[in-house]
Amino acid sequence: MPKVETLLLLNKDQVEALLSPQDVVLAVREAFLLHHQRKGRLFPVVREQLATGGIFGIKSGDVEEQDLLGFKAAGFWPNNRDIGSEPHQATILLFDPHTGRPECVIDGNAVTTMRTGAAGALGLEALARPDSATLCVFGTGVQAQIQTRFALDALPLLRSVKYVSSSGTRVPAFESLFASRCDIQLATSVNTAVAESDVVITATPGRSVLFDADAVRAGTHINCVGTDTRGKRELPARLLERANVYVDDTTQSVEIGELQWAPTVARTEFGNLVANGPGAPRRQDEITVFDLTGLALQDLTVARMLCRAAREAGIGTKVGWPW
Repeated sequence: MPKVETLLLLNKDQVEALLSPQDVVLAVREAFLLHHQRKGRLFPVVREQLATGGIFGIKSGDVEEQDLLGFKAAGFWPNNRDIGSEPHQATILLFDPHTGRPECVIDGNAVTTMRTGAAGALGLEALARPDSATLCVFGTGVQAQIQTRFALDALPLLRSVKYVSSSGTRVPAFESLFASRCDIQLATSVNTAVAESDVVITATPGRSVLFDADAVRAGTHINCVGTDTRGKRELPARLLERANVYVDDTTQSVEIGELQWAPTVARTEFGNLVANGPGAPRRQDEITVFDLTGLALQDLTVARMLCRAAREAGIGTKVGWPW
């Protein structure tokens, strides 16, 4: 007779109810440490264009000593906007590494959004100047929103936000999210907004270079979020050569991140900073770039946190699973 276990399903609403920004930051920090210590493995990334117009990807990995194994199947389907749905779609699956039995299926959209925001916040805390007061953010979508939210939390002196929209016009809904926390305005000149900012965040679909390299002044920190597929690009040529570059994973950054355009540039994996600290104090004239391509380990540590919290709270749908 087959064994019967329980498969836990967590939908979007349940995931969002369980997600705590503080807990996600801790889980993402753990993922960076596991990666740095080589206790967590990243398996080769799948990222493929589909005939339907979508992009389909799989990020997977494991942490042997923690019995953590799983993957996130995710991608981008721009045509979903035409039917009133979210173009980003993601699903996370956790397995028992001893048997291969699936243990938990989790809606991954909110996880992806929150863990990327948390990674960005950790980057700002470690790499941006503590006196940073001005921010330029490219994008007004879900990821731009979470990055801006975490930036305001991570940088207590941040008071002014300029944003660049895809249409070049104001997005009142985006402004309203942050109007009570800062002075937020549409950037009328992209290069001027970059030149006047202490921090720049790029959170776009990565279709083209967003600004001129010469616009970046000494002392600026840049979180680059949107480049996560071969052929995507947000940063201009010659910028990385002027900067101290940090990546979440070297292989991914060269294959699908900004370093695909400058593969020989010196870089440091961010987990090294998490484990050992920044070393020498940041110079006031130093330009820093953090290229975030997204680690499977981040999805897995956050998913495990959600699975445990859901079981403790009795949240989710339990399905009998013969195997």
